[in-house]
Formats: sequence, structure tokens, C-alpha cells
Amino acid sequence: MDDERNEPMNSGRPKTTKRWTTVILGAATVLLTSVQCGTANDEAGSAQPAGTVPPPRSVASAPPSSSDPSPSPSPRAERAPVPGCEAVIAGMSPRQRLAQLVVVGVNAGDPQAAVKLVRDQQIGGIFLGGNETALLRNRALDEVQRAAKVPVSVAIDEEGGRVQRIDALDGDMPSARKMASTLTPAQVRAKAAERGRQMLARGVTVDYAPDADITDQPDRDIVGDRSFGANPEVARKYILAFAQGLRDAGVQPVLKHFPGHGHASGDSHKGLVRTPPLASLRKVDLVPYRDIGEYGEVGVMVGHLDVPDLTGGTPSTLSAAAYRLLRKDYAFDGPVITDDLGAMKAITSQYPLQTAVLKALQAGADQALWSSGGNVGTVLSTLEQALASGDLPAARVDEALTRVLTAKRACG
Repeated sequence: MDDERNEPMNSGRPKTTKRWTTVILGAATVLLTSVQCGTANDEAGSAQPAGTVPPPRSVASAPPSSSDPSPSPSPRAERAPVPGCEAVIAGMSPRQRLAQLVVVGVNAGDPQAAVKLVRDQQIGGIFLGGNETALLRNRALDEVQRAAKVPVSVAIDEEGGRVQRIDALDGDMPSARKMASTLTPAQVRAKAAERGRQMLARGVTVDYAPDADITDQPDRDIVGDRSFGANPEVARKYILAFAQGLRDAGVQPVLKHFPGHGHASGDSHKGLVRTPPLASLRKVDLVPYRDIGEYGEVGVMVGHLDVPDLTGGTPSTLSAAAYRLLRKDYAFDGPVITDDLGAMKAITSQYPLQTAVLKALQAGADQALWSSGGNVGTVLSTLEQALASGDLPAARVDEALTRVLTAKRACG
């Protein structure tokens, strides 16, 4: 996501996992699960990259209700990924399966609206954009989780600098560029772990960070100081450290914006932007995704980027070639989430939301994100029709769903 702190929110439709261990009774006897909203995406892996992320604490072991939770709760011990999602998936209706593949923006100032959305639609994830904090205080997200039959991932943009959400609650965090120029990778890992513990204490389970774009743009450009630097090898060390710190805290990191926004022409909030050719991306912008297994369990967010010799004028979020590049050439089998499909003109100028969501899932996304909220029923009905007709293959849905559920530790 590129939801910067100074970008206004639509009050009706805000812009864009606490993993919890629970026993799900009544929905299906097969749903006896230990849950973690981890790798997902969030921005989404049945077979995970090397390494594991410690699961967050369950609702029962969460810190006491407080508007200012302890900034440093200790995460639980690591646990190996739980196997197999077939039984869980078999207990879901087609609409329930599809609902797990969407992440919808909610108004962080209206906790009851978020609870109602999750209770009514049983979506897989919510995204908290903008500057409101009601959902992040007084354990408000616990009620959201209680409304979910399968634990819901809770995502925010918490990069530091211009893009952060809990600074009013837990203090400011420097931008990526500032951290890279003043801290060692080890110090960045420690800072990210501290921030991750603060997020987890408030109920957040996914961070759409770190920004893995490589650039020397001025600070206030679309990527600018959100990048750890222009040297891809140096930046990769900091990106890795930030991601590992979040994982240390039990929060799922999501690297963004694949295949690289740092040298793209323009701002995808305003229209489709074009990157350099793929050969150039491989040498610079794609370096952070090299040996991606070293990051452990992470998600990847795909950006709305046209790679001229790869996507041919189609945004990479809707391009099967872009997902093949990530899966095949960079050997990533974790969860992949789209950038915002509902509030960025790179998409909205060409496609209605339900069409964009369908195209993204068809192309290879595991989760489709729209920060603007609303339209959930329309989107799910469109997906149901496509699944029934075969336009959205059942195997594609089950593949994506397996990654999403495994990331949330919802399979047993």
C-alpha cells in the first residue's frame, strides 16, 4: 500500500494477523485449528520459504485491556507451520472460500462497523488506513476477531516516516532512508521488533512493510525516503533486517511493491506507471527478492506496474506473467497480495472493482485488497459466478486459500 499519512481518507470508505489460537466449533467439526495470521499476506503459502515466524499470542493470552498496552510483550516460542488445509477447505461453502481471499479497508474510527463487516461477510482480512485509532485502542480488535469464524488478518501500513499508523499511540519511527543512514541492520531489526510488539499488542497481525523499492528519488517523491536506499545490495540488508524484526515480534511482514516501483515513471495512485525493462529490474529493483527464503515467512505485495517486456501494458497486479516471475524465477511460495485495487487510478481508471478483483485472482494473487471499503457483497457474488462457470478455476481458489489459511495457522 501507498497510503501515506497525509493522504485524506474518505470518511465513508476509509483507505487501506493477530494470530490467535482458538477452537472453532459449530462451523465444521473439521475446523479444530491453531491459528496464526502470519505470512499473507498482506498485503498470501502452503509450502513456505525457509524459516518460521513465531505465532502471536492467542486472544486468551493477550495483554490486559488498556488504551496503552505494554510496548514490549514477549512473543510465544516459535512453532513449525501446521500441515494440510484440505479438511478445513472442504468444510467451507464456495462463498466462504472466496471471502477469505479478500482484504477490505475499514474505518479505524468505527469499531462496530468493522465488527459488523466481519460478522456478516466473514472476509479473510481487514486493512486499517488513515489516522483514526479507535480500533487500535482498548482491545477493540478483539471483538472483531470474535466475530470471525476463521481468524481475520488485521493489516496496517507501518513503514515509519511518512507512512505510519500508531505513532500517535506509541511514538514516531524514522523513515527507511533515515534508518539506513543512521542505524546498523542489527539496530533496524531491533527497532522493527519493538514496533512489531507494539502492533501485536494492539491486535495488528500484518504490516505492509518493509518497502523493498530501490531508489534515489528525493525524499517526498512517491517512494523517496520510504526506500532503504539506491544501492540494492545495501538496501537488501536493511529490508531483510526490518522483515526479520517484525517476524521476531510475531507480525507478518509484507515486502512491496514487486517487481519494483523505485525506478518507475510516475505514481500508480494517479495512473498506470511503467518500469524499466525486466533485464534492468533484475540487476537493481529485484535484488531484494533474491534468495527470498532468507526472509523466512513473509508476504509480497504486487504493485500496479507495467513492465514493458513482461506485462505488456497490463498492471502487474492483473498480469499472470508478473506472478510467474515471482513464483518461478524468485521461488516464492508464500502469500501474495495486490496493491490497492479500489483507490488507485492505475486500476480504477480501467476496471470496476469486482472486475479488478476477479482478474487479480485469475492472474495469481492470493488476496485482493481494496482500501476504500464497501462493495463486498458485489465482489463476492461476481467471484461466485466466475467460480461456478469455471472462469475462476476451483484449483486456483484452493491454491490461494491454502496459502491464506496456512499463513493464519488456520489449518490442522
